[in-house]
Amino acid sequence: MPNFLMKRWHGYHVVALLGIAIIFTGILTYYHWQIGLVGFLGIAIVFVFVLRARIQFEKDLTEYVSTLSYRVNKAGEEAVMKLPIGMILYNDAGIIQWVNPYMSALLSNETLGEKLEVISDDLPTLMEDEGKEFLLTLGDRKYRVVNESNERLLYFFNATEEQEIKELFERDKTVIGLIFLDNYDEVTQGMEDQLRSKLLTHVTDVLNSWSKDQDIFLRRISSDRFIAIFNEEALFNLEEDRFTLLDQVRDVTAQEKVALTLSIGVGSGHSSLRELGALAQSSLDLALGRGGDQVAIKQSNGKVRFYGGKSNAMEKRTRVRARVISHAIRDFVKESDRVIVMGHKNPDMDSIGAAIGMLKIAQVNKKDAFIVLDPDNVNQSVHKLLEAIQDHDDLWANFITPEEAREEMTDETLMVVVDTHKPSLCIDTKLLDRVDRIIVIDHHRRGEEFIEDAVLVYMEPYASSTAELVTELLEYQPNHPNLDVLEATALLSGIIVDTKSFAIRTGSRTFDAASYLKSQGADTTLVQKLMKEDLEQYVKRANLVEKAYIYTAGTAIAVGEENQTYNQVLIAQAADTLLTMNNVVASFVISELDDGRVSISARSLGDINVQVIMEKMQGGGHLTNAATQLSGTTLEEAEDLLKEKIDDYFKGGQSS
Repeated sequence: MPNFLMKRWHGYHVVALLGIAIIFTGILTYYHWQIGLVGFLGIAIVFVFVLRARIQFEKDLTEYVSTLSYRVNKAGEEAVMKLPIGMILYNDAGIIQWVNPYMSALLSNETLGEKLEVISDDLPTLMEDEGKEFLLTLGDRKYRVVNESNERLLYFFNATEEQEIKELFERDKTVIGLIFLDNYDEVTQGMEDQLRSKLLTHVTDVLNSWSKDQDIFLRRISSDRFIAIFNEEALFNLEEDRFTLLDQVRDVTAQEKVALTLSIGVGSGHSSLRELGALAQSSLDLALGRGGDQVAIKQSNGKVRFYGGKSNAMEKRTRVRARVISHAIRDFVKESDRVIVMGHKNPDMDSIGAAIGMLKIAQVNKKDAFIVLDPDNVNQSVHKLLEAIQDHDDLWANFITPEEAREEMTDETLMVVVDTHKPSLCIDTKLLDRVDRIIVIDHHRRGEEFIEDAVLVYMEPYASSTAELVTELLEYQPNHPNLDVLEATALLSGIIVDTKSFAIRTGSRTFDAASYLKSQGADTTLVQKLMKEDLEQYVKRANLVEKAYIYTAGTAIAVGEENQTYNQVLIAQAADTLLTMNNVVASFVISELDDGRVSISARSLGDINVQVIMEKMQGGGHLTNAATQLSGTTLEEAEDLLKEKIDDYFKGGQSS
């Protein structure tokens, strides 16, 4: 019997009472021995009873503990043998030494003496990778496995129902979608009411049929907007179907000789309805910023997926919007003490031309302005332009390095970013963090990465170039700036390079901008001089073109030689050259760069959206002009990956 139990039974109070009784009885015996003798006799009798009670307590407690131990052991045996929990003991070599009856019934074959792989080929790998607890599928059931590695013991808990409930919850989560008719106002402007009503009826019928088939709640909230409420299961089915709704609407409206397209913004994830609505609106803005005719799905964790985007963006710009933006920029410039203009890394003609245009806007509003240029990171195609600028003392004085830009910046400085909207592509990302007001002017389709908290964003993917946008802004400046020959020529060079001499992505506004620049003194002969190339570069480009072959559906692929590096301009020129060949509708040129990366330059005539393909390879650009750079890969691996993405594009067209 443990001493702590016995001490707890009789306690010190019993010993104290017995001691007090003996003392008082001894005193009583001193005065009257007869009474004292009777007292000692009584104490002896009580002591005997206490002793017997203690012995009986020890006996009863021993019996109770023995019975309880037996029942606990019995219950343990019953639990091991009958509870619906699988148990497996294994040794250091992963050999099964013992399984309980539940596990034996679960496994049809003999397992004792076999390796753990006999249960599942994935079990040893999961034990090593997942650690203490993981899920394992056996047949049509799922088990939560607890690995007690110290005891070399596995517990199998049937989690089939739990996982089914979890999957049901995931499938039933609410998703909100906003549907927008991209160019409804533009295509119906001036259209007869009867024809407009007929067109809208066709679109509405397609949407209603789509919502009925996919079990989606759809309501029209304005003439060109709809709201859709569905669940994650429906969203999964729509993604599996690659949102063929976009093609259906495009085909139906094409029958009416109208190019009407849809853009859909979807918000999904563990969010409140209010947050889902905000995500859906943000997704719709992203889809529209990328040119429309596509679906953008944004989750609460910030990840975005894109579908569609195959058709060429229709021009939606208006001169009213250009005038409003121009006046807004003038106000921001006047409120600033100076203006810093920055383009993208490895700037091209469009980037430098647009920067010069924004410099002129700042100067005409009597503000100091500077253009950020990293002399160690300059596109080879702009060397002649920079040489001409260096000979122009007044203009060259406004070009500064990123280090000098940091010194020039104050709390009242305005930053203007041209020809890009991605922070990672800016010449110096740190400059963005040092200013409170940023204006973004770009003609690329909006990507997932974007400069945050810009006070003004002027993004028009329908424009041929950023130089075209800036030229229009110059036209609408109230002070009517006068450009000198080099400034006007730099802007015109940006337009000519990006449109391949007005061959692609050229609208009526492009010619209007070129006409304005010509009236300001732009020299087309100087443009040709600035765009001249060396004979060596021409030969290298011809060697690249020589290696081209037709892969599928009119897509031409050219791969450079191993250990032979090419600059990005030459790669892009080779892709442009391939596009002029018979039966080629899209071209891709793959080669190594000087920094060890593999570059892919993509071009198309508009039938194939090369931006979608390049986005799948972590790149981007325009429908007809895109590129990407891959690190840690070989030319052969890049070629295989490109073919895979081209095949995927023709199957469905998911763009990210």
